[in-house]
Amino acid sequence: MNLLVKLLKLIFNRTTVCVIGILIQVGYLISLFWTLGTAYTYSYPAFVLLGLIMTIAIVSSEMNPSYKIAWIITILTFPIFGVMFYVFFGNSKSGNRLRKRMNKYNEEERLLLAQKPESLDDLWGDSSDAEKQARYLMQYGGYPTYKNTVTQYFPIGEAKFETLIRELENAKRFIFLEYFIIQEGKMWNTILEILARKVKEGVDVRVVYDDIGCLFTLPYKYDKKLEAMGIQCRVFNKFKPIWSAKMNNRDHRKILIIDGHTAFNGGINLADEYINEYEKHGHWKDSAVMLKGEAVWSFTMMFLTMWNYLTAGKAASINSYMPQAEDIAPYKKSSGFIVPFTDSPLDDEPVGENVYLNIINSASKYVYITTPYLVIDNEMSTALILAAKSGVDVRIITPHVADKWFVHAVSRANYKHLTKHGVRIYEYTPGFIHAKNFVSDDTTAVVGTINLDFRSLYLHFECATWMYKTECILDVKKDYLETLEKCQEVTYGDCCNVNIFVRMIRALLRLFAPMM
Repeated sequence: MNLLVKLLKLIFNRTTVCVIGILIQVGYLISLFWTLGTAYTYSYPAFVLLGLIMTIAIVSSEMNPSYKIAWIITILTFPIFGVMFYVFFGNSKSGNRLRKRMNKYNEEERLLLAQKPESLDDLWGDSSDAEKQARYLMQYGGYPTYKNTVTQYFPIGEAKFETLIRELENAKRFIFLEYFIIQEGKMWNTILEILARKVKEGVDVRVVYDDIGCLFTLPYKYDKKLEAMGIQCRVFNKFKPIWSAKMNNRDHRKILIIDGHTAFNGGINLADEYINEYEKHGHWKDSAVMLKGEAVWSFTMMFLTMWNYLTAGKAASINSYMPQAEDIAPYKKSSGFIVPFTDSPLDDEPVGENVYLNIINSASKYVYITTPYLVIDNEMSTALILAAKSGVDVRIITPHVADKWFVHAVSRANYKHLTKHGVRIYEYTPGFIHAKNFVSDDTTAVVGTINLDFRSLYLHFECATWMYKTECILDVKKDYLETLEKCQEVTYGDCCNVNIFVRMIRALLRLFAPMM
């Protein structure tokens, strides 16, 4: 009987139903291709003409050139398949209805995120490059520059987890969590026990998680379980058995806010591999940053904007979550400038990529980068190579152990071109490095959720913390140099010695990387 129950649960669980639904759609498309193929004489010229029209439209569009190349090759090489595939899946962004709805909340957010003129005045007197970065983030991201904020860097998930538990225990007013992945286990169960206890103490606890990110890590309707415990919960972009462009737009952010004065940000999700409780892809190397002070307000606004978008008609009162003066008073004379920022796929502005490009282009001594994926477009590749040619020490650490073989293959496909022109590439040999960090010239750093791949840079909701001359920047650099000792360098010679078959596979995957 128990075996039958387990079998029925497996057959009728949400994941199985959704996968079957998508497979039915794929089967329908295949049958449609087949039908049109049998009428090849009549259909082929029509699709060639339609393909040419689509190609002209794609060339004249504002989409990334790498997307253009991938789609143009597909459409012109396989007219019937390419045209229909583009019709169904070519739109990488969500529709105008979703944009208008989200923009409504973004406009409200901007009104409550005013820039203090004195912060930018101080920055202007210190560094024009940093001031330009800050002005860009304010004008096109909507996020101001803050002073009066203490930063602490965590070079590994275990260190963040230990501090996070201690900070959660001190919560008095509210706790907000927004994560791409949550998984039951030591890390999440420990946090959940505290959250449940805090709810009973009268603390306002809210959780947002991404449905696809948690598809295999949380039970179906887990949000209802949390609601039953008194924890308010919303699920981002619920996975449905219908393929649509908006499924490309995931909430990849990792934010935790306590009482408006403390926030955590970085690559660490709430699952046990992130604190090395079990080995998933070797040793898991990740990072995070904790903020205390005025800059936490931007993270609070990010969360509440997303919350109000997901709540649909039951919006939270934002003003009631503003930081208390007494809570941020201890951080009034901290050093440096901080800009927490988010990147949205709905505004056609690649904020995350442009922040990275500004750091690379402004560097005079070094740029050190850690990323789990190195799937970059021509603009990023050109910036990295130009910096290296100009005498800047450009180094990139990627994983040695892959979590997705095809993405890892595309990352390695980019090594040869970069190393040929002076960019130094290293692989983290103990396992998988998931940190998304930039650090440059002992003055500037970014720690956040933004990978160097097309999904993070163009399709996902992301967030990060840009820091200039803050306390923890040298800690980010120190961690990088210590991590290098556990890496092996991949030279241009190594790339040339790869066999021809592997190089062909990598080149093909690289060509279609924007469509993955």
